[in-house]
Amino acid sequence: MQAPQLQFLTVGGASSTTGAPRRLACWEWPCQAADQHSVVVCVHGLSRQGLDFETLARSLSQRSRVIAVDVAGRGHSDWLADPMGYQMATYAADLALVLAHLRTQSPGVPIDWVGTSMGGLIGMALAAQPQVALRRLVLNDVGPVIQWEALQRIGTYIGSNPSFDSEQAAVDYLASISAGFGPHTPEQWRALSLPLLREREGRWWLHYDPAIGVPFKAMTAAADEQAARQMVQAGEAALWGLYDAIQTPTLLVRGAQSDLLNPETALQMTQRGPKARLVSFGGVGHAPTLVADDQVAAVRDFLWSV
Repeated sequence: MQAPQLQFLTVGGASSTTGAPRRLACWEWPCQAADQHSVVVCVHGLSRQGLDFETLARSLSQRSRVIAVDVAGRGHSDWLADPMGYQMATYAADLALVLAHLRTQSPGVPIDWVGTSMGGLIGMALAAQPQVALRRLVLNDVGPVIQWEALQRIGTYIGSNPSFDSEQAAVDYLASISAGFGPHTPEQWRALSLPLLREREGRWWLHYDPAIGVPFKAMTAAADEQAARQMVQAGEAALWGLYDAIQTPTLLVRGAQSDLLNPETALQMTQRGPKARLVSFGGVGHAPTLVADDQVAAVRDFLWSV
C-alpha cells in the first residue's frame, strides 16, 4: 500500500517562529476506490501527531480519502512565535481552513471527523457551527467534562523537553507515559513512537515545540487550585454548550479505564446534544489508539454506515 503523502497548507493567523507564512502539515492517504465515499479528517491529542492514525487511515482509505493533521507546534507543522497561541481558538481556526481547502478540492464530497482527546474538542467546536456541515463525528475519549486528576497527570510531562541517548530509550519513555493506551506489541509501540522523535547530534528528541505546554501549565499550575478548578468548570459549561448545539451523528469512543472521560459524562453524552452512540474498550484508559482491530472496526463501521 502507498505510504502517506506529506503536504502543507498555509494557514496564517498566529505567527510562526520563523516569521514566514505559517504552514500546517497534513498527511494524506488517497482513496483506493474509484468512487470516493468521503473525506475523513483525523486530529490527534495534545502532544501527539498525525501519523498516530496510520492504521485507521489505511483501513478507511479503502473507501475514503483520509487527511491527518499535525496540529500547530507538533510534528512537521510550524511552531508559534507566541506560546500562548497554543490554545483552542488557534487550532479551531486552523482546522476550519483545512476543511475549507478540502471542500474546494472535492466539492460535494461529505467530510467526516475523527478526533482523539484534544482533536475531539476541536471537532466539537467546529461541529457546533451549522455552516461547517460535518457528516459524521467521532470523539475519541473526550467530552465536555475533563477530570481534574487527568489534567494534573498530563501536566507532569506535557511541554517537557527530554532527550535520549538511543532511539529505543525514547520509545520506552513514550510507552511509559502512555500506559493508558492499553496493551500494545513492541512493534506497535515503535510505530506509535517513532514519528514523535527526531535525531539531532546523536540524541533523540521529541518532535514538538516544548512551548505547547505553556498555556496548559498556566491553568493547572495556578497557585490557587480552587481558582484553577473554577476555570476548568467554566470551560466545561462552554463545552456543554457546544456539544448541545451539535446535530451531526456522533460516535463516542471511550477507554473503559479512562481517567479523563468518566462514565457519568459519557452517559450524559448519549442523552443530550447529538445523543452519541457509545462504545467502550476494556483494558484501555486514555485514550484508545485506534490501532487494535476492534477499535478500527468500530470507527470504520460507524463512518461507513451511511
